[in-house]
Amino acid sequence: METIHRPVIADSRSMEELSDNSIHLVVTSPPYPMIEMWDQIFSSLQPKTTKLLEKGDGAKAFESMHTVLDKVWKECYRVLKPGGFACINIGDATRTIGEGFSLYTNHARILSAAQRMGFSSLPCILWRKQTNAPNKFMGSGMLPAGAYVTLEHEYILILRKGPKREFLKESDKQNRRESALFWEERNLWFSDIWFDIKGTVQSLGDKTARKRSGAYPFELAHRLINMYSVKGDQILDPFLGTGTTMAAAMAAGRNSVGYELDPSLGPAISSMTETVTAAAAQVIQQRLIRHIGFIIERTDTKGPLKHYNRHYGFPVMTAQEKELILNTPLAVTQTPDHQYRVAYDSVPQKEFCQDWPLILESKEAGQLVNAMEKVVASKKGFTQGELF
Repeated sequence: METIHRPVIADSRSMEELSDNSIHLVVTSPPYPMIEMWDQIFSSLQPKTTKLLEKGDGAKAFESMHTVLDKVWKECYRVLKPGGFACINIGDATRTIGEGFSLYTNHARILSAAQRMGFSSLPCILWRKQTNAPNKFMGSGMLPAGAYVTLEHEYILILRKGPKREFLKESDKQNRRESALFWEERNLWFSDIWFDIKGTVQSLGDKTARKRSGAYPFELAHRLINMYSVKGDQILDPFLGTGTTMAAAMAAGRNSVGYELDPSLGPAISSMTETVTAAAAQVIQQRLIRHIGFIIERTDTKGPLKHYNRHYGFPVMTAQEKELILNTPLAVTQTPDHQYRVAYDSVPQKEFCQDWPLILESKEAGQLVNAMEKVVASKKGFTQGELF
């Protein structure tokens, strides 16, 4: 198994290198209109934005910024295959322009434009970005009625082009089965509110570049890719930044292409490829450990499970999980034309292929999970001999 990843330094308002109906999934987080750190980039792409901000016309400045994004969403619609999804992480903005304070509803503006382009809007996800700030008020503080609530969530808009995707060939059906989610993952991930992903700087890549790019967490992109695509699919990020979506696609066994306007972020993307295999191995190990922890608890409280995974031998909740396999990336190589090729292990991780019925019957199952968690937390990667 091999995937190919192509970062492109170019303006994503015209992705002419991509053919119509060539992308399975878009996962991205664009610059947020009316967030001050992005004023410069919007003004460079739409010069009248600066004048509108200087005049104190927040409403028109907001619309001017979104006309830049509209062109990107139109291109995304063109390149998406029928049945393909676009997942857009976006936050609303609060800002004082002149003497007027207002909320600028970025998520609603994007939804409205996307629907006019032909996208179907599906239930979105609220990403609850927890804050450690002790002060939960803004405005007049303790005195009514001039305060306003703080924004501690962002939106993940879920859009689809055309009808539901179909898997008609037997090979496609088998690939879909091998790309399955664990039952407990599905229940958590397909909730409309995500509390468990923190809005912190990731370990992958350069921290300075991430602040310039406003990068979102690796786990957010990785989760969406696993939810809305299958192995071998083509993933697009029109605002690649430091390469978070590309790293997540590499970890998940998908192909990817990403557009980035700022050439200075190229070294950060290159740096990401040097660490992604070890980080991806750790992410996969953590998924498997979480599943084992789940089945131990489930077996203790509800009794033995009915189904078993064919590759690992551990119990699973449903027959749809029996063919699930997580392929570990082995190596990333750069090609002369500045693409990245990722090779994967085709066999399951040996340390997780055990006599699970026997282990679950023993009193050592919980200790085993604790040992796994400690080893994974201490370093990236571990061998069978370190645990068993």
